[in-house]
Amino acid sequence: MSTPVSRPVSRLVARPRPGLVIFDCDGVLVDSERLAVQVDAVVLERVGRPMSEDEIIDRFVGRSHGFMVAEIEAHVGSGLAPGWDAAFAPLYREAFERELTPVEGVVDAVRAIVDAGVATCVASNGSHDKMAATLGVTGLYETFAGRIFSAEEVERGKPAPDLFIHAAAWMGVAPSECAVVEDSTYGVRAARAAAMRAYAFAGGVTPAHRLAGPSSVVFHAMNELAALLLRVWPHAESAAG
Repeated sequence: MSTPVSRPVSRLVARPRPGLVIFDCDGVLVDSERLAVQVDAVVLERVGRPMSEDEIIDRFVGRSHGFMVAEIEAHVGSGLAPGWDAAFAPLYREAFERELTPVEGVVDAVRAIVDAGVATCVASNGSHDKMAATLGVTGLYETFAGRIFSAEEVERGKPAPDLFIHAAAWMGVAPSECAVVEDSTYGVRAARAAAMRAYAFAGGVTPAHRLAGPSSVVFHAMNELAALLLRVWPHAESAAG
């Protein structure tokens, strides 16, 4: 587990680039969403809540594990037994160990942002244990060690703004100076609710039209990200699409 080190919130003035870039994990840093959706379909079938992969993307991508459990229980009309998911954990683990890679272009994008002197962190609805595993497998864990935030730390996960506000406070950056890189509708909604600018990655499983909206810049390849953040930050709304 990566435990952030506390620091006081500082008052920052406006700048020509963000003070902090908050990355989602799944689908933004690690190319896990496609793999997870495939396994989710198997799991849901076995517990009596069959769904297509498109339905899973629409309902669950960007939401917490707890939300998915609640949806299953509401559908089947009874609570799932404690530890019900232990039998399925190896399916996810094996898929990630066998196939998981960083999202194409994200390593260079993060390096360019860091080299420009912009702070970075990770904020995900996933657990610390899950992020330690997926970021570890892809070699990205050390890049963000000490600056990894989970919805486990707040009352409400995405699409509520709590997690992003929590991460910004720990990092000492005002919400208005934060950029959020997301790939799900729920993550983009959380960024907007936190009064942060959203950079919505449409190169994953969520279609671009579902990511577009106020205070959001939709982009399709990670090799576009650093330029958008570092050169277009003051006028980002004009690039939304």
